[in-house]
Amino acid sequence: MNLKQQSWSSARTICIVKTLAKLGHYPTRESEKEAWFLSPLRSETQASFNVSLIKNLWYDFGTGKGGNVIDLVMLLENCSFQDAEDFLSDPGISFSFSPEIPVAKKNKTAVIDMVQVQGISHPALSEYLRSRGIPLAVGNAYCKEIRYGFQGREFFSLGVQNHLGGWELRNKYFKGSCSPKSYTHLKNGSCKLLVTEGMFDLLSLAVLEKELMDTSDVIILNSVAFLAKIQTHIPEYDQVFLYLDNDSAGDSATRELLTRFENITDKRTSYKNFKDLNEKLNHEK
Repeated sequence: MNLKQQSWSSARTICIVKTLAKLGHYPTRESEKEAWFLSPLRSETQASFNVSLIKNLWYDFGTGKGGNVIDLVMLLENCSFQDAEDFLSDPGISFSFSPEIPVAKKNKTAVIDMVQVQGISHPALSEYLRSRGIPLAVGNAYCKEIRYGFQGREFFSLGVQNHLGGWELRNKYFKGSCSPKSYTHLKNGSCKLLVTEGMFDLLSLAVLEKELMDTSDVIILNSVAFLAKIQTHIPEYDQVFLYLDNDSAGDSATRELLTRFENITDKRTSYKNFKDLNEKLNHEK
């Protein structure tokens, strides 16, 4: 067996359930043989993402895709095999899988403990922003560096606080949140509202449309699952501009809001050839 085959074989033994927990995804129900999750690959309200606790394999019934932990990380992080291997070899991520691992007790919740909130100073976070086309000054204007504890270890991420006090957390290898999870509402006292899906949509808009950002209120959905909750705010504004993703979830959410409100404009035509604002920003770079 060559080194690459040996590396692949070792990485495949890493527990999918625990890897998902590190990424902020926890099962909605589980038994001795399997665990069910809301799909980390798309938005849904009923769990259709299955993990076999015996075989350590996953299958997403909504997309028809499945595989081992490496396949999953490559999809979640949109990265190469080597990047997935680096992600899984991180000492804060890597844990071996065996069929004898005890199943977590029902309703047991993994807790992320906030340690420190500060301005962005860690070089890895500055480089991550740069790799996504975001200047550090823009990152510091809207984000914080979050130090947090999880299962006895300390980690760091970019963070944007939501309106309930929880945090959306992002770094090169991690996408998760600290409870309570909700949408983010940034208020400037404006009669104009911009609605984005995620943290990097907001940051990209701040680079692409600085004057617009400076003169508008903003809502970050943090998940299209919060679409219904933000609708109470829409009548409060004269104009609402939608900057959602060019995918099926973004299409559905945009249609729903356009049919319910007359003050909404779909702005996705400005990046119609790209999945989202960040993809457009990096293309223009």
